[in-house]
Parts: sequence; C-alpha cells; structure tokens
Amino acid sequence: MSGALDVMQVAGSGATVLVAEMVKSGWESLRGAMARLFRRGGEENAEVELRLLDAARQRLADSPASERADVARQLRQELLIQLAAFLQKFPDAAEDLQELVKRTGSQEEASSATLVAENNTNSQVILSGGSISTAGGSFTYQAPERPDSRG
Repeated sequence: MSGALDVMQVAGSGATVLVAEMVKSGWESLRGAMARLFRRGGEENAEVELRLLDAARQRLADSPASERADVARQLRQELLIQLAAFLQKFPDAAEDLQELVKRTGSQEEASSATLVAENNTNSQVILSGGSISTAGGSFTYQAPERPDSRG
C-alpha cells in the first residue's frame, strides 16, 4: 500500500474500529491483534503504541455517559494520527490493519441481531437473548382485551 491517501484511509478505518471496540467485551482480543501489528516496529515500539491505546481506552471508559460521544470522536482523531504515523513508518502493516478492520466488522455483523416487525397490528413482539420454550412444546400468547369503548 503506497500513497498517503491509502494510509490515511486505513488508519481512519482502524481508528473507528478501535474506538467502537474499546467498550465491548471483545476488546482484549482486538488489543492482542493490535499488539501483534505494533510488534512490526519492534518490542519497544509496540509497548509505546499499546500504552497510548490503553490510555485512550481508559479515557473513554472513564468519561461520563453525557460526554462519551465527544470523547469517542476526539479519540478517533487521535488514533487516526497514531495509526497513520505507524503506517508511515511500517507501510507493510497497512494490509494487516485493513484485514483486521474487515474481520472485526464482519464478526460484529455476524453477532448482532436484527429485528424487523412490520404489519403486526394487534400483536406483540417478543425478543429473547436465547431460546424460549415451554413444557408443552408450544407458545401461545393472548393480547390483553381492550376495554369496551361503547360506553
């Protein structure tokens, strides 16, 4: 990958994924992948880069909920600069970072649920994080009766 535009694009995608993943349960896995990426610059360089990454995550985690979006936006900019500088020094890492961004995005898409409930007048939608079962093997729900509006 050559050219400043490519590096900036990859760094921007990387920064976006990093900030999004910082507050999720899969952070340690992503951090480990970033550590491997940063080791392309040597062990000492990797430690410095990871300290910056950890400090950014801590800032996001410590930020009040009302300020979290602003902190996340600021961190995306800072991480963009950090990743772009790293990729300028180690351009061979750009493909690895790009692959990591794709892999993380596809994992997120695969693990997220989508619900669409259309044209369900007089019905109820039930969401479950797991299976719903009953002893009899069937599930029946009757909507509450409406009060008689005839007066």
